[in-house]
Amino acid sequence: MYEVELKVRADHAGVRDRLDALEATHLGRVRQVDTYYDAPNRDFAKTDEALRVREETTETGSRPEETTQGGETETRLTYKGPLVERESKTREEAETAVADPGAMREILDGLGFEPAATVEKDRERYGLEGYTVTLDTVDGLGEFVEVETEVDGEAEVEAAREAATVLLERLGLDPDAGIRTSYLGLLLETAGGDGA
Repeated sequence: MYEVELKVRADHAGVRDRLDALEATHLGRVRQVDTYYDAPNRDFAKTDEALRVREETTETGSRPEETTQGGETETRLTYKGPLVERESKTREEAETAVADPGAMREILDGLGFEPAATVEKDRERYGLEGYTVTLDTVDGLGEFVEVETEVDGEAEVEAAREAATVLLERLGLDPDAGIRTSYLGLLLETAGGDGA
């Protein structure tokens, strides 16, 4: 599976208005805490890979001012491969649910994986034309919008990216302002480090 994603910095208020006008489906809000790990046998910053444990808690309320936490929490383990093209943040990705987060951390620790950094964000998701439009507020970085979808093979990436570009434009956003750096990478750049 490939995750095809375009990301830009954007003020959320105007994007919400456009999503409402396009009759996008509001999919909910979550709080995510992502812990990224370094591998004992290679440097993920150099190989452009990532290994992450994500704890995601559902929130209630359809607007940020109405949001309350306290919903269910789900934990997922994700591996992200290197970027596969220059025009987007498309990567091969494998992800699975984790039944016991404490045991998962013990396994990673036992294998020599070490926590490298944590990224915390609030996400508001919308569904539109087969894409997920996500309004992200990332602690320490600010507001972003992501447009993404999943495709089965690399041959489908270009068409999916082109459709995502059109969707960004319909939301009043500039695809040429796209950011290919992950939130982890952006936070590490802000702190003066490296990141995939």
